[in-house]
Amino acid sequence: MKRRDFSAVLATGALGATVMMNPALAQGGPPVAGKDYLRLGTPLPAPSNGKIEVYDFFSYACPHCNAFGPTLDAWAKKLPADVTVRRIPVPFLMNAENFQRLYFSLEAMGLVDALHRKVFAAIHVDRARLDTPADIAAFMAKNGVDSAKFMDVFKSFSVQTKARQATQLAQAYKLDGVPALGVQGKYFTSPSLAGSPERALAVVDYLIQQLRNGKG
Repeated sequence: MKRRDFSAVLATGALGATVMMNPALAQGGPPVAGKDYLRLGTPLPAPSNGKIEVYDFFSYACPHCNAFGPTLDAWAKKLPADVTVRRIPVPFLMNAENFQRLYFSLEAMGLVDALHRKVFAAIHVDRARLDTPADIAAFMAKNGVDSAKFMDVFKSFSVQTKARQATQLAQAYKLDGVPALGVQGKYFTSPSLAGSPERALAVVDYLIQQLRNGKG
């Protein structure tokens, strides 16, 4: 999907053994700033927990996010303990506000692992309509969730606050397309920018290593 250009710093470092160990990088060569990834002109505050944070910007309405999801999930399961992944539903594309609230309600109720991929499948495989809160409540009931309790969370102030924070983060990254990946409030890449889903994740691996080495 279309991505808005924003400020990048044309700087890159040597990969060393990383290229040899990572076929996706070895095939395309070392990541190049401004080509494989972008550096935000104004970095965002780093997490206070000392970990390296990766943002998975997505929309349930996006077929590319649906296709990218399994590859991203498999990659995320292999990350070391000092790296965390946060899913960030974006404030654009179809039905954005309801889909933001849907995800953060799943998160609040501990249902992400059970239902996150099922939401994608319902929309992109089953062609179910989840356009309204009533549609979403019916989907939850169909999947064994107390729909009244879910809708209480869906309408809650805490979910509204998380949706607003997600919107602010997406705006800070100047996003207008997904899927996209942010790293530590400093970097941006995506399958379309890097050339493939696998290459995008390899670029993120590279950026994580750069941050660990104090070169970020």
